[in-house]
Amino acid sequence: MTSQTADRVIPSFTENLDSVAPLGRESGKVGFISLGCGKALVDSERILTRLRAEGYEIVADVPGADLVVVNTCGFLTSAKEESLGAIGQAVAENGRVVVTGCLGVEPERIMAAHPEVLAITGPQQYEQVVSAVREALPLKQDAFTSLVPPSAVQLTPRHYAYLKISEGCNNRCSFCIIPSIRGDLVSRPVDEVLSEAERLVRTGVRELLVVSQDTSAYGLDTKYDPRTWHGVEYRTRIKDLCEGLGRISELGAWVRLHYVYPYPHVDQLIPLMAEGKILPYLDIPFQHASPNVLKTMRRPANQEKVLDRIKGWRQACPDIAIRSTFIVGFPGETEEDFEFLLDWLEEAEIERVGCFRYEPVEGARANALPGAVPEEVKQQRYERLMLKQQEISTRALARRVGRTTRLIVDEVDEEGAIGRTEWDAPQVDGITFLQGETDLQPGDIVPVRIDHADEYDFWATRLPAG
Repeated sequence: MTSQTADRVIPSFTENLDSVAPLGRESGKVGFISLGCGKALVDSERILTRLRAEGYEIVADVPGADLVVVNTCGFLTSAKEESLGAIGQAVAENGRVVVTGCLGVEPERIMAAHPEVLAITGPQQYEQVVSAVREALPLKQDAFTSLVPPSAVQLTPRHYAYLKISEGCNNRCSFCIIPSIRGDLVSRPVDEVLSEAERLVRTGVRELLVVSQDTSAYGLDTKYDPRTWHGVEYRTRIKDLCEGLGRISELGAWVRLHYVYPYPHVDQLIPLMAEGKILPYLDIPFQHASPNVLKTMRRPANQEKVLDRIKGWRQACPDIAIRSTFIVGFPGETEEDFEFLLDWLEEAEIERVGCFRYEPVEGARANALPGAVPEEVKQQRYERLMLKQQEISTRALARRVGRTTRLIVDEVDEEGAIGRTEWDAPQVDGITFLQGETDLQPGDIVPVRIDHADEYDFWATRLPAG
């Protein structure tokens, strides 16, 4: 199993659509393909919820649908190619296709490859994509097909869900075009986010995965606007949001933070982890460690200070696990820069690491940088980094052996259960095997003792509850 992937890529999750029954008679059948990260998956869920509310039947059978919506990714060139391939497959299998998502900001590229598509909309344009479906597949409205469903359509397994707290980003990293696709930071009001989180948990979600482009910057655009939720004032900022989510976690759900930039105020979140309000887990996209490379990436470059803060976090919350992603082969990266990164990783001892080989992104400032790294050197550095990380991860996971923790169950078969500890996020981190535990259900949270670990995964024994 290759648990240490670079980032989550979600091809469709269509197996979860079988449970989305038609709400009325004469409902049009809409197939759906969702590509990209967890943030894009939330967009897909919102679109599907609107379509379902209007009476459309959401189906997993693309050839048998009356129309197919493809939510695309447009960040990397490889992601664009994957999106164009998915559009082409939908056109071939169905013929009636509406395109939305990040690649939708390049309609000329899409139409050049697939002129048959019915309509193209960009990211976050929920109304426009629903309008395009209405125009291409009109429904006969009646009292049955116009009812709003009691809960939103969810593309993840029922026991976990992504909670998107903002759109866009104020950072201007030289390798990234997200601000040009999704715009500057726009934070959702904190009471709205907390209300959605509570609804999700009360309808059976056991793990909330908090996502945005820059989770630490949450609320900056609103000047931390104060809102009231359940009679308590919360400001629209990450610490207050986590305090509110901590109240919701008392209902029995986990709260996990993703895409957290290491700004100083992140230190305020560590006590909440130590108190069990949110999971002791931080997903921080460091991207590199060499000051020279970070400068050309236009990212914070004081990695020595970051090392001190990581040590402080572990002193305040010994259970904390850190995940990060790194880019190798960035323009101008020397062997000395890469060795600096390897040494930094050795000292930081980050538990979970993913790695990208740098690839140019159309429209990114980094394309104009000198010192392009040959592809064979990128590949060598990728392999060296992942080998180094295997050594680090093996040591870090071995220190967890003998510990007790909680595990959330993801799958159960005739051999036992497979789940994740508090230190592991779905799809990108390791898994834990509970052999012989066949009486559990996905979403169950149980106490376990870690018996064995390899470089990525755990084997554990279930303990009595309480």
